[in-house]
Amino acid sequence: MKGLEISKKFYLEFGEKMLTENFPEIIDKVAIGLIGSGSECFGYDDSVSTDHDFDPGFQIFIPDDFDDKIIFKLKRAYDKLPMEFLGFKRAVLSPVGGNRRGVKKISDFLLEKTGTVDGNLTLYDYMRVPEESFAEITNGEIWRDDSKLLTKIRMKFLVLPKDILLKKLAGTLLLMAQSGQYNFKRSILHNEIGAAKLALYEFVKNTIHATFLLNEVYMPYYKWQFRALRNLSWPNDFIASDNNAIEDIDSFARMTLEEKLIYFLSIDEKNIKDEGIIGKIELIASMFINKLKSNELSKSPSDYLEPHAYEVNNKIKNNDLRNLHILAAV
Repeated sequence: MKGLEISKKFYLEFGEKMLTENFPEIIDKVAIGLIGSGSECFGYDDSVSTDHDFDPGFQIFIPDDFDDKIIFKLKRAYDKLPMEFLGFKRAVLSPVGGNRRGVKKISDFLLEKTGTVDGNLTLYDYMRVPEESFAEITNGEIWRDDSKLLTKIRMKFLVLPKDILLKKLAGTLLLMAQSGQYNFKRSILHNEIGAAKLALYEFVKNTIHATFLLNEVYMPYYKWQFRALRNLSWPNDFIASDNNAIEDIDSFARMTLEEKLIYFLSIDEKNIKDEGIIGKIELIASMFINKLKSNELSKSPSDYLEPHAYEVNNKIKNNDLRNLHILAAV
């Protein structure tokens, strides 16, 4: 049973009764569910996840206008719920905050994730806040929210504003070009093996980021990026064209994107000068160029990603944002 399911079951068996019987006057003003940090909120938890921060508890989100006495009573009531459920022990909550479960002010949650208490962000705020924070606002499940206060905020953050998405995408495409199509080859020519490996790492990192942006899905914390990559629709359905000029390109092309990127990360110093690596980088670049063209984000005929990055940047409608440095959002 997944952690999210365990927490919901715990709420339905114990939490719901506690709230409806003891707090009938506020039940329609709170939001109840499980969202935020933790693999269970993304549905990525497994047997290994249960060794730490795995708690069958849930969250009660409250507005700022609640009386302090009500908040105190609500916290006390939550603390008195069973400390063990289905073989899992609940964490003892800290009185100074920082807890993943229990009673939370919506404003405190938003301040932690976005730096604002109300979730009203400017375009520049969207550039500042990590995408993983937006992922943690919108993940998991809310089981009850009669006032829709938290639900409206979550709906607002489902996707990035289009101009911000384009700015981030333009920057990541440029970094893909610099690291993979340019600096990797230059590092090999200089016989700088460490720099070549770093260039491959940067290429992989920015390829992952660009993939999430093109799918309009928030990229999570780095630990879960490969796991989340498997759920994306593109480019898992990509079919590469035949290219016999590159050794083993057919088997590489048939790999999932996850497998392709892990391949780059697994190359050691003995094989890093293999000429086939450059061809495989170019295959990844061509995948993205074709995607940009099919999405009408670029018309450049270039095989190099940099001109496509600037075409994406030119699609930004906000003049100030468009005129910022192309790497301003990454």
